[in-house]
Amino acid sequence: MKKLRIAVIGAGRLGGFHAQKLAGMPEADLLAVVDPVSASRQRVAAECGCLALADYRNLLGRIDAAVIAAPTAFHYQLAKELIAQNVHLLVEKPLCMNSNEADELVALAQMRNLVLQVGHVERFNPAFTAAAANIAYPKYIETVRTSGFTFRSTDIGAVLDLMIHDLDLILSIVKCRARKIDAVGFRVVSRDEDVANARIQFESGCVANLTVSRVSRDVVRRMQAWSQRTFASVDFAARTTMLIRPSETLLQGSFQVDELSPEQVIYYQKHFAEEHLPCEQLQFEAVDALALELQDFVQSIRKPREPLVNGQSGRDAVALAEEILNCIRARWDTCGDNYADQTADQRPYIIPVTPFSLACNVLSLQQREAG
Repeated sequence: MKKLRIAVIGAGRLGGFHAQKLAGMPEADLLAVVDPVSASRQRVAAECGCLALADYRNLLGRIDAAVIAAPTAFHYQLAKELIAQNVHLLVEKPLCMNSNEADELVALAQMRNLVLQVGHVERFNPAFTAAAANIAYPKYIETVRTSGFTFRSTDIGAVLDLMIHDLDLILSIVKCRARKIDAVGFRVVSRDEDVANARIQFESGCVANLTVSRVSRDVVRRMQAWSQRTFASVDFAARTTMLIRPSETLLQGSFQVDELSPEQVIYYQKHFAEEHLPCEQLQFEAVDALALELQDFVQSIRKPREPLVNGQSGRDAVALAEEILNCIRARWDTCGDNYADQTADQRPYIIPVTPFSLACNVLSLQQREAG
């Protein structure tokens, strides 16, 4: 079978990883790496044995597919032009800056019968796959995703940079729309929020609480989910999943705590968990999730079929992120017009704070900046 002619647009850290994986795939022929920065494209091209180009337009008519790993602000225009040239696309997350752009790309790709995949790589983590298979109709989900400041993805805030991962994961198991959102965000280093928390109530009744920070001293990628019959805890970095399934006695409401004898209380203080909350610990071998994502992309074009994370899924995550950002904006708008002395390039709805006092009082902040 003829190899898939493919290019990587964006020679940053993630684009370099994509290029390395594609260069080693027998089904793909990596033609070029494209980046306006000469040193970046030359370095990655030399590592992968392909062309180094400054302008992706030089490839039009010569490629079947492309991976867009450029900064998010350029995703829409790049994807739109490539789709117009019948190029299948894998676009790194987030798909676009807003839902209007995402809607247009999804419609254009569908009209031309092209694969539009979005790089939500956590979907390929076996720890999440195991948890998702055991959580039907979740009632409550909690996610925490924190890291130190990487000095990358500074064109977007923590919601589109980090929280977008968990929004996609949650949407994939909740499978319904949000009904109510409450959110707050703080700027520490960037123009946009570096810390954010969102509470989402879905039409199914499920509630999700998401926390992200890219100015943390701790690296955490964790999800916990509760359904009627199962509790699942996922550590994405360690690739571990813990599943707890209540006994039928608990599910039927037959365990009467107030009716236990003193002897039974002493017994269950030691044995309650093992008898009524049995735990299954799953440890998964290391996988190359990025390689699995790229294989899914190539196979989706070959079959053809829908990829695991299609354009609509990427669009839905962006739309939900957009609602969260609107909620953050609305929250701070109620503080009045002059609550912070913002410069022209700062987002007016993000409170600037120091990393040592994220819960600072708005009034005291006004007084400090006014003085």
